[in-house]
Amino acid sequence: MQNAPHDPQVLPDNLPVPEEDGAADHLTGVKCADVALPATDGTRVNLSGLPGRTVVYAYPRTGVPGREMPAGWDAIPGARGCTPQSCAFRDHFAELTALGVTHVHGLSTQGTAYQREAAERLHLPFSLLSDEKLVFANAMRLPMFEVEGMTLMKRLALVIDNGVIAKVFYPVFPPDRNAAEVIAWLSSK
Repeated sequence: MQNAPHDPQVLPDNLPVPEEDGAADHLTGVKCADVALPATDGTRVNLSGLPGRTVVYAYPRTGVPGREMPAGWDAIPGARGCTPQSCAFRDHFAELTALGVTHVHGLSTQGTAYQREAAERLHLPFSLLSDEKLVFANAMRLPMFEVEGMTLMKRLALVIDNGVIAKVFYPVFPPDRNAAEVIAWLSSK
């Protein structure tokens, strides 16, 4: 029997849970790095200069239906689930804006052309930001990992108020519940 093609929208059972390793502890209260990142809507976004409340979720990489992910992807704690995480932020977008969020962005090290395909296919009402050269990730010392020669961000979410990180969600698991966790925190404020 042949393996079914990878379906990025389905989270398999028994995924390994990422451990709290302290790699994001330094981020709360920190001003975002002054870096303009290319966005899938053709603009450049500098998180340090955005007014109001911004939610950014960082993820390793989105999959493409029918294409294989890196070998052993499902065995890497926290790697699987980028598409479900993006879809959850899409599905909760109206709730986030009703809670005063003025900007929502996804963030990965994938190139803008690759991200644009995902943003269009998933019908995201917000743009994805590319940190392909790791300028923002390195400046902020974001948690990262390597697989098959790629340096990827570990999954996290940031609530940013006027360029300063107010809340960090890390590690994020399961990824499809991250948007609801952000909403619960925002609702409690």
